[in-house]
Amino acid sequence: MRKKLNQFGYLGWIIGVSALILFGCSSLRHELFQSTAFDLGIFDQAVYLISQGQQPISSFIGFHILGDHATWIFYPLALLYKIYPSVYWLFAVQAVSLALGALPTWHLARQAGLKENQAIAIAFVYLLYPLVFNANLFDFHPEVIAVPLLLAAVLAARLGHVGWFCLSIFLVLGCKEVLSLTVAAMGVWLLLFEKRRLYGAIALGAGVAWFMIATQVIIPFFNSAEATAMVRYSYLGNSVLGIAKNIVFQPGLILEKVFSLDNLGYLVLLLAPVIWGLSPQGIKPLVGAIPCLALNILADCQPQKDLLYQYSIPALPFLLLAVISSLAAGRGWLQNKRAIILWSLVAFLSLAKFTFFGGKYLESIDTWQATKQAIAQIQTKGSVYTTAQISPHLSNRKLITYTNADSPPADLNAFNYVLLNVRHPGWSSSQEFAASLVNQLKNNQKFQLKYQHDQVYLFVKVA
Repeated sequence: MRKKLNQFGYLGWIIGVSALILFGCSSLRHELFQSTAFDLGIFDQAVYLISQGQQPISSFIGFHILGDHATWIFYPLALLYKIYPSVYWLFAVQAVSLALGALPTWHLARQAGLKENQAIAIAFVYLLYPLVFNANLFDFHPEVIAVPLLLAAVLAARLGHVGWFCLSIFLVLGCKEVLSLTVAAMGVWLLLFEKRRLYGAIALGAGVAWFMIATQVIIPFFNSAEATAMVRYSYLGNSVLGIAKNIVFQPGLILEKVFSLDNLGYLVLLLAPVIWGLSPQGIKPLVGAIPCLALNILADCQPQKDLLYQYSIPALPFLLLAVISSLAAGRGWLQNKRAIILWSLVAFLSLAKFTFFGGKYLESIDTWQATKQAIAQIQTKGSVYTTAQISPHLSNRKLITYTNADSPPADLNAFNYVLLNVRHPGWSSSQEFAASLVNQLKNNQKFQLKYQHDQVYLFVKVA
């Protein structure tokens, strides 16, 4: 018993340190002005507005946040903003959620019969999986909250705790509408392969029901359109039901997309960190990963085919379950703790993007101080027009939008503040466009140049 408590305490320290590292890295990236309006600014503004009792209509996208991905989890998250409105709550929730995934992973490993050292090794496999670190860096995305919940749901099903299972599934569905497909696939796996008929039926029914409600009722009601990600599958159709129909009746449409070097490379990246632990004997849990993998493989969107972003996060719990199943069956190339952790460490060092802090994330460091000083002079909740990278630092307000060279503002007078960085104008802008805006504002009698340094300009509306 004492040894078990020591192992559990050791795991607690690992999780705590991991959460601090993840939170520190995402916060540092934000402080270096590398987060953007899409998606951090959108979500921060929505949660802030909810906390203030206002309609969460994001000015970045122009519609209610429920019209984006039917993500109702933002409403309970807004309780944190009632304590103090700050984007760092989102970073903290993300870091804690990702780190906590190691806890049900360890329990699942022990429940499957793995030795204590192997169970600790599997927890390290999870925490060192490159996607965990990379997804944490890429702004904030609510689907990361689903990772520990999916693992907890499987553990609850195996232990026969129907209440905890239902609660986990309920919260997963609130993180993003597309996760309903993962929940449904998990239900199929539980029903057919785990022989957990009640749990499988609950997950399958809830997943299918929420998918239809979210995509056919909630999103169209709040957005007046289909789900925003549909454009990535436009070659298959222009609606959720249309795409599903074409996949079934015109499978030839997807063959060219499926069999491509991009998809082969994506699968290699996804499986490389855990390939040592996959075997035919443990492959059944991968049924739960099928919707996520299919969506990424079929997408006409390169970011969905690497480990830089959050798109593969729903597949991670089932990759880990497959590894656990293989080890429990005595399969897998590696069996001892040291070898497993070493492989995971090499994968992390090869694929995790911690190197960005020494290069990419320092691209605008020369204007960092000037930008911070300019932001400090925006002391009201008035409307703001600024760059995509500065936007998440000022998104706790009702109206804010970012500079876009392809879509200039119809009327600059609609804003109380205009903050521009001509040297580093942002991913959607250009130096020429930013310079032209500065000239316009200098000739606009309604604006006063309040701050200027290192090609950072803050204009304030005075009339």
